[in-house]
Amino acid sequence: MSTTERPRILVVGGGYVGLYAARRILKKMRYAEATVTVVDPRSYMTYQPFLPEAAAGSISPRHVVVPLRRVLPKAEVLTGRVTTIDHDRKVATVAPLVGEAYELPFDYLVIALGAVSRTFPIPGLAENGIGMKGIEEAIGLRNHVLEQLDKADSTTDEEIRRKALTFVFIGGGFAGAETIGEVEDMARDAAKYYPTVKREDMRFVLVDAADKILPEVGPKLGEYGKKHLASRGIEIHLSTSMDSCIDGHVVLKNGLEVDSNTIVWTAGVKPNPALARFGLPLGPRGHVDTSETLQVQGTDYVWAAGDNAQVPDMVGRNAGNPNAWCPPNAQHALRQAKVLGDNVISGMRGFPQKTYSHANKGAVAGLGLHKGVAMIVMGKMKIKLKGRLAWYMHRGYHGMAMPTFNRKIRVLADWTLGMFLKREVVSLGAMENPREEFYEAAKPAPQAKKADAEKAKAS
Repeated sequence: MSTTERPRILVVGGGYVGLYAARRILKKMRYAEATVTVVDPRSYMTYQPFLPEAAAGSISPRHVVVPLRRVLPKAEVLTGRVTTIDHDRKVATVAPLVGEAYELPFDYLVIALGAVSRTFPIPGLAENGIGMKGIEEAIGLRNHVLEQLDKADSTTDEEIRRKALTFVFIGGGFAGAETIGEVEDMARDAAKYYPTVKREDMRFVLVDAADKILPEVGPKLGEYGKKHLASRGIEIHLSTSMDSCIDGHVVLKNGLEVDSNTIVWTAGVKPNPALARFGLPLGPRGHVDTSETLQVQGTDYVWAAGDNAQVPDMVGRNAGNPNAWCPPNAQHALRQAKVLGDNVISGMRGFPQKTYSHANKGAVAGLGLHKGVAMIVMGKMKIKLKGRLAWYMHRGYHGMAMPTFNRKIRVLADWTLGMFLKREVVSLGAMENPREEFYEAAKPAPQAKKADAEKAKAS
């Protein structure tokens, strides 16, 4: 970390908003006008809409993440967490990955912490659940699912086999529906290489507390998505929730009980709990309360956007809905980040702030290879697409939204190779504990331990 007498713009969080806001600020900033510092526990940004495809092996995991230091060469990138913020002194406390925490002064502040998985105190969830918020979880899920096929093909115990081949997904929004669609596709392909495992032996279960799935694309497309997944043999249980999953024994409120080694939790997100320690005004659900200029209410030096912010939806409000808020999606995050970056520069130079306003352009969802739903909004007209055409729209939109030309090309290359080469179905489960084999080889043998103990006793 360098010291500087220039004003410091501190960006807390290196996710979608943090990355794009920092890039925008650096682009608009005059030479040596300010120092931009980005603090995040990870040294990369994850493009979350591609996590289901990464879990299914359609995209290489490394191509779903963007290294912050490479993309922000003119910024300070600190790998750590901002634990507290003192607004009176304009100082943030940074806890690095190693070493003592230290104070970092700032002049302008951007809050871009994003969201974390929204969980409930369900018995067994913490011990058995698998999230889908980060690339590590996507890789882990892929390896885990393929490992379950390995187990099922290698055992003669019917109970172990049944539990290994049962996959439960909690949450029927974008993350849940897309992930179960992609993973089912992968498992179907992988089963061709296992002599004793067929798709009919597997059981996929999707659970949601609402009475529909994919609410983001509207009721008709959501119903189509439900029927499509059901046609692929996926059980869908709506208007219910999970009561417990101790030792993999899943109990639903509707009375269904299944044993499963795979419980994927995608039941929504909530703002990062760290926001409560930042001394900022929060909305009823824990989001940072901002104005239509993305400035935090009551401040002139703090901005927030994305999943951790409560941003007024001016299009909805101008249409007569005083309680309209921007939904937490990539579409808004990208546009908010640009306006936020411009407003930070304007605030630093004493110019007026811009108002953020963006009309919803629709939503796209992929449900596996060549399968998807899409709702495109063009003025007052809504175009609804399904099947292969919607899948092309899904890939086209997110391919364009993927940050940096480098990553766009790499993702496109993965997709192109996937057209000609078969899907990889290799489980690298040892990645979870890469030192285990070395430890077993290097640890002292029991006889050696006993001899050493006797020698020590004799001396």
